[in-house]
Amino acid sequence: MTTGGPGDSRPSKNQRRDAARTKAAQIRVEQKKRDRRNRVFLQGGIAVAAIAVVTAIVLIIVNSVQPAGPGPRNMASDGLLIGEGLTAVTTPALQPGAELVPSTPDPTGAVPDIRVYVDYLCPFCGTFETTNAEQISQWVDSGAATVEVHPISILTSKSAGTQYSLRAANAAACVADSSPDDFLAFNSALFEAQPVEGTAGLSDEDLKDIVKSSGVSENLSTINDCIDETTFKSWVQDATDRALSGPIPNSTSLEAITGTPTVLVNGKQYVGALDDPKEFAAFVLQAASEAYSTATPTPTATPTETPAG
Repeated sequence: MTTGGPGDSRPSKNQRRDAARTKAAQIRVEQKKRDRRNRVFLQGGIAVAAIAVVTAIVLIIVNSVQPAGPGPRNMASDGLLIGEGLTAVTTPALQPGAELVPSTPDPTGAVPDIRVYVDYLCPFCGTFETTNAEQISQWVDSGAATVEVHPISILTSKSAGTQYSLRAANAAACVADSSPDDFLAFNSALFEAQPVEGTAGLSDEDLKDIVKSSGVSENLSTINDCIDETTFKSWVQDATDRALSGPIPNSTSLEAITGTPTVLVNGKQYVGALDDPKEFAAFVLQAASEAYSTATPTPTATPTETPAG
């Protein structure tokens, strides 16, 4: 075996050890630089992410907490009153924080005052509507009755997060505000297309399609914008709270709404079958008959003088 002599160019053990230490030091220096850069990037990323989260939260709050605005025109009573010829009674918009202004029914009661509190996601409301809509429209058109529809949203949480109940009530308010004489047709069309409770319900685009297909002819672009912006969201929530807390105007038998549909005729609640139009017609006729008999005085005999004997 030969060993390296004085002219051998290979590094000695000590030299290799020193070189390894130098390389390790260089690696540590480079690692520290990388760590420092990563910390800067991480901190910057966290800051950016935090800003993004805060921005998202702010946007959610801004979009969900709309400033209270006036309610829809023609619904100062929280409902739309429709009379002879299917003509809506017009009223100014209800201002934020103001108390509702009850509509004035026929003082004699001979023209039955039908009031219906509905939630457009409520399947029982759909049953009552599809069963009775035609005969109610005929009565109202001929002047034999009036109808006042109160959209409320007690099932807002029952549509897979889309708030369909609230959005549909808002759409009804949009129509009442801009094309009130078309309201009853739109109200019926909403129930004809009623989604199943617990599903996502109809989209805003679907609601706008129903506005058009139901025959609404006035201010379509205004109504569409109103639906997109949920203009009357605050009013729907307030009207719902008022219905649930009471008192119910012009009612002789009900303090507050406990469910939908709630149907009143001359202030008395209808508790009969929702799917029997004859039973409801009989209830309306009875209400009108009671009002007529109460308002009509009973004839009395006219006293005559006794002839002188």
